[in-house]
Amino acid sequence: MNPRLRNWLTAYVVGAVIFAVLDIAWILTVASPLYKNQIGHLLAPSTNLAGAVLFYLIFVAGVVHYGVRPNDPDATLRQRITGAALFGVFTYATWALTGFAVLKDFTAVVVITDILWGAAACSIVTWLTATVLKSRLRKLSTA
Repeated sequence: MNPRLRNWLTAYVVGAVIFAVLDIAWILTVASPLYKNQIGHLLAPSTNLAGAVLFYLIFVAGVVHYGVRPNDPDATLRQRITGAALFGVFTYATWALTGFAVLKDFTAVVVITDILWGAAACSIVTWLTATVLKSRLRKLSTA
C-alpha cells in the first residue's frame, strides 16, 4: 500500500475512534439533555442510524484532511489544531445556523453550544490523533 495512503488511513482510524468516544460522551452528558430541554419537540423518536454512521464517516475524513494532515510533515501542531477548529466551526455552524433559520423554535443556545462543540471536538481529536501519531508524522518528513 502507498505510504501516504497508509498514513491517511491510520490517522482516519485513530481519529474515528477518538471522535466516537468523545462525541458519545458529549451526546450523553451535554447534547441530549440540552436538545431535550431546548428543542425536544423537534427531535425524532429514535436516531436514524444510517444518517449517524454517514455523518461520522464523512466528518472524520474532514477532520483528518483539514486538521490532522497526516501527509504534511511540516505542519505544526498549532496549524493542525487551527485547521481543525475552523473545520469544526464551519461544519457545525452550517448545521446549527440552518436549523436556526428554518426550524420553528430552534434556539440560539443550541446554535452557540453546537458551534463551540464543533470547534472544541475537532481540536481535541486533532490534538490527540497527532500526538498518538507523532512518530509516524516525523518519519514522513525524513522519508
